[in-house]
Amino acid sequence: MDNSPPQDDPGQPPVPAPVPMTKPEHTPEPRLARKPVAHAPVEHAEMRVSDADRERVAELLRDAYAEGRLDAEEHAERIEAAYSAKTFGELVPLTRDLPTHRPISFEKPPLEVPRQAPAPAAPQLPPARQESPSMVAVFGGASRRGRWRVGSHLRAFAAFGGVDIDLTDAVFESPEVEIEVTALFGGVEIRVPENVSLHGGGVGIFGGFDVKEQTAADPYAPVVRVKGIAVFGGCDAKPRRGKKVREWVRKQLDSE
Repeated sequence: MDNSPPQDDPGQPPVPAPVPMTKPEHTPEPRLARKPVAHAPVEHAEMRVSDADRERVAELLRDAYAEGRLDAEEHAERIEAAYSAKTFGELVPLTRDLPTHRPISFEKPPLEVPRQAPAPAAPQLPPARQESPSMVAVFGGASRRGRWRVGSHLRAFAAFGGVDIDLTDAVFESPEVEIEVTALFGGVEIRVPENVSLHGGGVGIFGGFDVKEQTAADPYAPVVRVKGIAVFGGCDAKPRRGKKVREWVRKQLDSE
């Protein structure tokens, strides 16, 4: 008996080889690197506007309406369009035909250098009064205070009365003021600023004549000289501490 494998029939097709059961290794394809998407820059006309931008355009429109360049209807339409605009492209046409048109920019203006506050202005003084060079008090009183003009000579007469002369707020129109005092059964009181020179003296008969003399440190300060007589009366002339003369002859000489 022949146990040899049967020979292939030459007339039959060849038997295909058996397919292996293991899967071939799969090589992954290389991935392409993603390129960043480049965004085109936003055009100025497409930039969003702020409330401040809308308000600037509205202000220009209000000026144009006040000048008569826009009538009421045009002004109302453009104002409504300005406040509803979202981009610069919608704002620009609203003022393009106006002479006050200014380019609208979304850039912030540079910060301004802070300015120093102006110094407070000096208070305005009331004008000085022009007064008579003579003062008389008979069975009564006479007083002169405040801001008044004093010249080179002043007379004070008191009979059964009193005269009050206050030079602390006066405007001195002369470098030297002479006050002539006559007091009969009365009194004369004189007050001067502390920064002027005060000199003089008089005669007291059954009375007193007191002048507290002083010399100002400033050689250009006004000089007040008191002289006269007091009979059964008195004269008292002295500086008032804390009061200084404001306007005097030195300023007038410097301005000439």
